[in-house]
Formats: sequence, C-alpha cells, structure tokens
Amino acid sequence: MARLLSVNVGLPRDVPWRGETVHTGVFKSPVSGPRRVRRLNIEGDGQGDLRGHGGEMRAVLVYQADSYRHWAAHLGRDDLVHGNFGENFTVDGLADDEVCVGDRYRIGTAVFEVTQPRVTCYRVGMRLGEPRLPALLVSHGRPGFYLRVVDEGEVEAGQEIVKVADGPERMTVAEIDALLYRPPHPADRLERALRVDALSPGWQASFRALLDQARGDGGGAAGNAGLSPVSVTRPAWDGFRPLRVERVVDETSDVRSLWLTAPDGTPLPAARPGQYLTVRTRRTDDTPGTVRSYSLSGPPGAPGYRISVKREEHGRASTWMHTGVRAGDDLQAAAPRGAFVLQDLREDTRPVVLVSAGVGVTPLLAMLYALAADADASQRQVWWLHATRNARTHAFDSEVRGLLSRLPDARFRVFYSRPEPGDPRDAGTTPGRLTADAVAQLGLPRDAQAYLCGPDHFMRSVTEALQHHGIDPLNIHTEIFGATPGSTPGIAARERSRPHSLPFSGPGPRVEFARSQVSATWNGDHDSLLELAEACDVPTRWSCRTGVCRTCETALMSGAVDYTTEPVEQPPPTSALICCSRPDGDVILDL
Repeated sequence: MARLLSVNVGLPRDVPWRGETVHTGVFKSPVSGPRRVRRLNIEGDGQGDLRGHGGEMRAVLVYQADSYRHWAAHLGRDDLVHGNFGENFTVDGLADDEVCVGDRYRIGTAVFEVTQPRVTCYRVGMRLGEPRLPALLVSHGRPGFYLRVVDEGEVEAGQEIVKVADGPERMTVAEIDALLYRPPHPADRLERALRVDALSPGWQASFRALLDQARGDGGGAAGNAGLSPVSVTRPAWDGFRPLRVERVVDETSDVRSLWLTAPDGTPLPAARPGQYLTVRTRRTDDTPGTVRSYSLSGPPGAPGYRISVKREEHGRASTWMHTGVRAGDDLQAAAPRGAFVLQDLREDTRPVVLVSAGVGVTPLLAMLYALAADADASQRQVWWLHATRNARTHAFDSEVRGLLSRLPDARFRVFYSRPEPGDPRDAGTTPGRLTADAVAQLGLPRDAQAYLCGPDHFMRSVTEALQHHGIDPLNIHTEIFGATPGSTPGIAARERSRPHSLPFSGPGPRVEFARSQVSATWNGDHDSLLELAEACDVPTRWSCRTGVCRTCETALMSGAVDYTTEPVEQPPPTSALICCSRPDGDVILDL
C-alpha cells in the first residue's frame, strides 16, 4: 500500500540567482498535523510562477521516496530531505512508471486525479544546486507528477494512499513524459494520450501539435512541434547566396518592394506563405554589414521573391535598402524561413482571419495570394482586417482588393487611425483604430484560423480580443516585428538595457543576433550562446536551461553549433538550443 510520507508547503519568496531575483515557491518544507487541501493548493502553500506551475490541473506536486534514493546515489548526495524537489507530497510508492494519468487516489478525506508529469524547469536545479537536474529528471524517467483536487479535504503525513479509479488508456506518467520530450513520437501513442480526458490542456495541445507533425500535416516540419514552433521546411540553401534585384517598386512614401531573382535566371525555391527572407547589408571599411529579416510579400511559388521594406527613421539597413539598392544589384540572402505560415489548405474549410497593422501586412499578403490561388478556397470565408494611418500609408490596397475579389466569401475592413480629407469612404474603410471593441463588433467566426502581424502592443490587444470573442488560442498565429519578447520564467521584472554589442576581442567566432541588430565575439567567457545573448541584453526565451524544454530553440541562419550538454532530443541542423550550445565558427542567430 502506498503511503504519504510528508506534506510539504512553502509560500513564494524572492531568491538571488545569477545576478537576478527569482520569485519562486520551489522551497518546500515538511509540516506536521493535518492540512486542508483546496482546489488550487494546500493550506500554507503557494506557487510563484502561475504560468508554469499551479492552477487547478497542477494543484499538488508528488515525488517519490524511491527517486530520492536514486538521486542520492547518482549525485553522491547525503543531504536530501523531503520537499527538496519542490513537491507537496513525498510518497512511498506511486512510481512514475506505474502511476497512470487519469488514476484517482484518496488520501485522508481528499480525492485526487493524476493530470500530467512535472514540467521541466530550471528552479528545481536552482533549489538543489544541480543545474543539470531538469534534463536528468527526463532522461532518467523520474519527473514526478501533478494532481488535480477532485474532492477537497484534509491530509496528513502517515496516511495510506488508496486508488479509487484507473485512468483510461493506462498510460503511465513516465510514458507520457517521454512521449513529449524524447523521440520517437509515434502517432498511435499520441492518439492514445489524447483520449485521456484527465490530461491537462497544455499537454493535450502539445500532443495535438506533435500528432499533426507525425501525420505530415505540418508540411514536413522538422523539430518538436509539441514544445516549440518548428521550421516547416528545411531551408533551401545553407548560409547566404546572391540574389539579383530585378526591379524596385515604391508602394508608399516609406514602403519599397524589391523583386529578387537568381542571378543565373533559374527559378528560386518555393517559399511557404508567411515566411521571411534574411538579407545581409553591404560590408564597408567601417562596418561588417548588418543582417535584417523581411517577410516575403509576393505570390508563393513565383519564380522570384518579393520583400517589402519600411524605411525607419534611424534604420541603417532600411535606409540602405531605400537609397543604396538599385535594379541590377546583388543582395546576399539566406533561404526563406519561419514557422508563421498559412496552415495546410487541404481538407480544411474553416474560415481564415488575416489581421495586420502597417507593414505587418506583408506576410499576410503572401497568405492571401495562396488562398486566392487555391481551388478549394472558395469553400472558405476569408476576413481581411488591416490598420494603418491613412490612404497615403496604405500599402497594397488595390492588390489586396483584387485578390479578395477572386474569393466568393471575402470580407474586407480597413481602419484609418489618422484619416485625411479625400481618403476613401467606402463600406470597407473605417476611421479609427482596430481596437478590442472594434473586433467584438465584427462578428468574426469563432471557429476561424486567425493570423496576426504587426507591432507588439497591437498584437497583444488584438489577440486578447480574439480570445475574448471565443476563438481558440491554439488557432491564433502571430508574427512580431523585430526582436521577439523574452520569456524568463520567475525572474523579477526590472529595467533592462537595450540590446548592445560587446567589444570584439581576440580571434573567436563572430556571433550575430539578427533581430536585435547586435553582435559579439565568442571568446570563451560564457558557457553558452544563451549566456552570451544575456550579456548583450538580447531578449531570450528559456525555461530549463539544460536542453529539454526547447523554449530557447532559435533559428540558425548561418553557421553551426556544438552542444556542451547533449540535448534530450536533437534539434534540426537549421536551429540551435542556445541554452546548451556554443558556436562552431561564425554564426547568425534569429534573435
């Protein structure tokens, strides 16, 4: 009979770590006597980061005494005590390879249901001074698991744990954990996991993404779609190659399109609608050139590419693209990349909503071309929503209207935030901003696939409005200009410097962070590319910092990396897990 050995609680606290302050509830200590268990946690307990921990599906964390003994031997530790792994219940029995998601247990007067394995997180490693621990928990098959509180009640150390129901499909915690984090990811096992209603929504979403990938619905995507957006196709060429500027077209006073072809006249490899092209500006004696990414705005499948560049007031690259590039010039470009692409049109008749602001129109224009060219798109309802200042800044207006006219069920709305006299006053043009209230009044279909591109604040507000309207968050796809927002779970907010280069010193490889427009020399002062990016104040995304969760996965636009710690699952060669890698020569990262 399994037994509850210890009840451990702890309220969130601020802890210094690597020059930052971490707000965390990972520090748990045993308590004596009965404790009330409620829907969200145990009396006297709390979670510091509710995005990754806590909530109804993760109310109580369980870890086993047998795993304590395993880690004491493996790590050579004799100082481990109950609560050290951040668990609420330390138990005798209930091994991860025996307990199944959906199993129900009675402890004291409370009833619990197993919902998911522990999520990999750097904080358990921080707690024990073992940074490798998140990866070890997965590779050794000992993650522990979360419980949902079915019936509230009181529990106390020493009580027996009685199983009251078996979960469907009989998939163990260890099996579910490995199915997400470790290859292979067979479709039949993913389908079984998705039949377990007790499995938490986040894990279900990850398995649905992996299932789409396993079935080939991801267009040949490489990587682990359950953990991070994946590149839908392998880039057509490595590094940079010359592309010829065939012609230049001014769309507005500050948006210029460049049509690019292969210098030898052969058709360029097809790009997916929504992908971007990365261009390196010309090197001079004073500067090594810079790298910028621009969405492809032309028809997918055309023999050449079109990029459309907005001239920024202090933008060195955009100014050069507007003033220093002429028809007949050659540009150095990396192959089209990006996971922000129109989903496969086959056997999908759901409505499509395309929402953009300013030059964010460019990837959505490529998607509109694909919809207009697809014979089955006539079954779809297509909404085009665009926000700009006025008619003078409204790029591609006639082009968009022409494409929409080829779709029998298309809806068109443009919002002018600063209209001028003489601007169009037709039924599709509205003075004012594209706000949450405006979205609510449009009557958008709730089963739509929505694609958004524009400034960060615009995307946040529209995304929230779409979710509030009832569109599934999994059906809302976004692309952001410039550097993507960082994700540093549990790190206390503070004023941060703008991304900045580091002095070039020594013979080490050059590392370029393309979106942030900064670079540095790799000279061995940092343990990983992630740490180098942090030293440059480049926004980064990470969670485990040990090559498991893939939150840090970054497109590798040029060059190659070595891994200082072998990842649990190797990423494709076109991307890098920057938390555990270093450059093998010069590299350009999409950060």
